[in-house]
Order: sequence, then C-alpha cells, then structure tokens
Amino acid sequence: MPIDRTAQAPTLPWRNASLWLLAAAFLAVWLGTLGYRHLIPTDEGRYAEIAREMFVSGDWVTIRYNALKYFEKPPLQMWGTALAYTLFGIGDWQARLFTALSGIVGIVFTMLAAARWWGKRTAVISGLVLVSAPLWNVGSHFNSLDMGVAGCMTMALGALLLAQHPDATRAQQRGWMWACWASMALAVLSKGLIGVVLPGFVLVVYTVVARDWALWKRLHLVTGLIIFFAVGAPWFVLISMRNPEFAWFFFVHEHFQRFTSTVHNRNAPLWYFVPLLVAGFLPWLAQLPGAARLTMARAETASNGFRPTLVLGLWAVLIFAFFSISDSKLPGYIFPIIPALAILAALVLEHTSERAWRWQLRAFLALALVGLAASGYVATMSSGMYPNAVFSRFAVFLAVAFAAGAAFTWLAIRLAGRRFESVAAFACAWFLTFTAAMLGHEAFGRSMSGIDLVPAVRPWLKPDVPFYAVERLDHTMPFYLGRPTIMVQEPDELAFGVAQEPTKWVPTTEAFVARWKAGGQAVAMMGPGTYDRLTAQGVPMIVIARDARRVIVRRN
Repeated sequence: MPIDRTAQAPTLPWRNASLWLLAAAFLAVWLGTLGYRHLIPTDEGRYAEIAREMFVSGDWVTIRYNALKYFEKPPLQMWGTALAYTLFGIGDWQARLFTALSGIVGIVFTMLAAARWWGKRTAVISGLVLVSAPLWNVGSHFNSLDMGVAGCMTMALGALLLAQHPDATRAQQRGWMWACWASMALAVLSKGLIGVVLPGFVLVVYTVVARDWALWKRLHLVTGLIIFFAVGAPWFVLISMRNPEFAWFFFVHEHFQRFTSTVHNRNAPLWYFVPLLVAGFLPWLAQLPGAARLTMARAETASNGFRPTLVLGLWAVLIFAFFSISDSKLPGYIFPIIPALAILAALVLEHTSERAWRWQLRAFLALALVGLAASGYVATMSSGMYPNAVFSRFAVFLAVAFAAGAAFTWLAIRLAGRRFESVAAFACAWFLTFTAAMLGHEAFGRSMSGIDLVPAVRPWLKPDVPFYAVERLDHTMPFYLGRPTIMVQEPDELAFGVAQEPTKWVPTTEAFVARWKAGGQAVAMMGPGTYDRLTAQGVPMIVIARDARRVIVRRN
C-alpha cells in the first residue's frame, strides 16, 4: 500500500522568522562554546596536533604525528582543521570547528530528507530531536574523526532519500544520487572503507528485505562510481606513490585486522553500545518502540516501491550490529545511526498520545530534579587526582545544567496540549542540559590538557633544543607547546612510524639517559613515576613544571 500523500499533514504553527530565530539560537550555542574547553587526550590532542604539523609543514599528503608517519586514518578532517588554522589561526575552537560543522551538516541533511518525505513540521522536529540527542551534541563538540564520518554518511543517507522520492524528476534523482556517491567518497576520506561498506551493506539488505530490485536502476551506478573514485581516489594514489608502505598498513592492518582482532586493545562485550545508545538518545528513548513498528509498516511504501522508513530502520540496526560484533569498539562508532533514529522518533512523536507524552515529560522533570539534587553531593567529592575545588567547580555547571533541564521540561509540560511547542521546549531542555554539563568538564579537562604548564616550559624550547617524551606519548602538550616530541622507549600508537623512521626516536630509556648526560640544552617530559625512578638513578634533571600527570625537566 503506497504512502497516502493526499492526507493533510500536521501544520507547523510557527512562522519562518520564528524558526530561523530558534535555529540562530541553537547555532550560537553550538559554535560559541567550541573554545571554552581545552583539548583533552587522546583524540582531541592527537588530531589537533596532526593538523598543526600539516599546516606548519605544508605537506597535506603524507600525514605525520609527532613528526612520524601516521597512516592510521585518512586526511579529510586534518585537511579541514588545517584550513581552519589557515583562516583563523591555531587554537582550541579551530581544532573543533570541522567536527562541529560536520554535526551541523548532518542536521541539515536529516531535515532536508524529512521535509521531502514527510513535510516541514516533521523536518523541524527531526532537527530538534537530533540537536538534543546527547550523543550527537557531545560528539559534535569533541575533536575526533567519528563525527566527521557520521556527517558524511548522513549526507549520503539524506541524498539517497531525496533521490528516491517518487516525485523527483530524472535530473533531481541523478543530482542527488551523485551527491550520495560523493558523500560516500568523503566518508572514505574521513575514516576509511566503512564510509562506503556500511551504506552498501544497508542497501543490499534493504533490497532483499523489501524486494525493491527496481531501486538499483535508480542508483546511477556508472556515473556514480566515476564521481566516487574521482573524489576519493586521488589522495590514496598520491600517498601510495610517495609511501609504498601505506597500502598494506592502511587497508589490511587498519581495516581487516582492526575489525577482526583486538590489535588496538579496544575489545569490549557484545552489549557495549547498548548503554551508550540509552544515554546518547536519552530524551527520546520512549519513541524507539514506535520507531521499530514504523520501520516495518508496509503502509510506508511510496508509489515507486521505495520504503523510506525501512531504510532508516535498517540503517540504524545494521550499523549498530556491525560495530557490536566487531572486536574494536569506541563510543563514537555509532554516531551515524542517530540521524536515522531522529527522523523515526519525529514520526512517532506526531502520533504519540497526549497522556503518554505527559508521562514522558514528568519522568524527565523528575530526572532533572534528581540531577539538581545530586550536584550538591558532587560538590563534596574529591580524589587523589582531583581536589575538592575541581569537583565544586564542576558541580556548579551540573546545577545550572539540571536547573535548565527542569525549567524547560516544566515549560514543555505546560505546553503539552500544543505538541510542536512542547517538543521544542523539551528539546531545548536537554540540549542545554548536556551542553552545560559538557562545558563543566573543563574543571577536569584543564589539568588533563596541561595548558597551565605551557608558560613555564615554552621559554626553554628553543628551535635547536631537543624535546623528549620519555616512556609516554602525551597527546596535548605538543599541540599547546607547538613542538612535536622525540619518543623514548614507548612508541605507543606510533609503533608503525618509528619502524619506518627509526632515527627519529630513542628506542630505550638507557640510550636517552646517555644522550641526556652527554651535555647541552634539552627538555624532557615524563610521568611522575619515571621521574622518580630516574632521579633515584642520579640522572641530573631540573624541574621546569609539573602536574599530577607529567613532569617536565631541563638538562641545564
């Protein structure tokens, strides 16, 4: 049974000016908070530093980290961040800009697809759901590659849905499918082959389940593949020509071995992503059962046989399952499923009874009040790593976060009879809650970043003074000091790089001590335990700066 497009869709009660004002407010918070927190290990410091070294060296082909070859990931985000450095200078918010824009792109394409299939009201609600989903919000403000690939994959999903609408002209269909192919190429340039493998996997399963074989005639395979390789292949060819060792390491080690083994020590149980999904889609969990039913509803079939809700459901379920069975797991891997869930949740919200909606709002008002009360307990905490003053600062942000959540959720309850306004208030509640809580992490993140050590250390780092990292890879200090380090003994994730360029590191601590004792100016960074051990051995070191995680010393 095809979708009935003659039925009157619920109207959007707000004028365009009001919607643009709401979007501007979200955008101001989204972008305006990028520079509040300092970068934290490991991903944030790593990718900020890779882009800084790319920017300084001018080599945008061979990726380097700590001046060593780093072939674990493709370059798209590093290119974007290096471009941000070029335009705006080097800094924290510039390092996060690509990630934040990727999140925005995902929201835009989610809304475009929803508007085309289900109307403007559903599109706006989809955007509200997505912007207030904690996993999407937090992910867009954390400098890792996961949101970049999620944004590109969401572009691909959105473009596919736009292309397959039964009212699309031949030119529109072709244009959107070309955008889909280009988006998959960008996803590959963002994080590797999953950018095309996962969408392809979903498409194959969809056609088998829906028996929609005609879809393949509308994919523009020949011209699409030309666009895919034209966008995605040049960098891979160029880096392989300059670095013959790249292909095996990137395609075999970083794809096949990462997925099928625990080579990166990221193994976790099969259910690892379940609590992450619960927390990451928290405000809208009540809509998921309805979303599951909607996914399989045959009434959601277009006149050309395409079933958009089935595509969305399979996209979420299959990607979630793919990473769940993998032997390599990190929280950001499931970012790409959130936009699909946002559209399904928006569709369910339109048919949720007022009684059920009020129960949902009351439950979250209670949760906000519990969180507000708990912030007082947090203010009394302390640990060996963090004194009470750190927890007290964080508690203030928690209190503000849950107070905002409670206030806007109360407003949503008052507006429960006007569904769109109530959903908008509820989305604002939890967008502000998680944004404020995330900003409060700076209480812990500042010391993690090491930024307070920089003024004392920087005067000693002259261009000709070697800077050693002894038995540890610090992911943030090289960025803040503007200098890569010379690794000593522990290569960490740079094992491939030091194997390719062994003269750029010191393989043992004993060899480092011999260099250190040979005289001349030098600076070294190490953990407190390493410092205590070397001091006990009589190694001459003058402390420049230290915190709970690192000790930075000079030779003379």
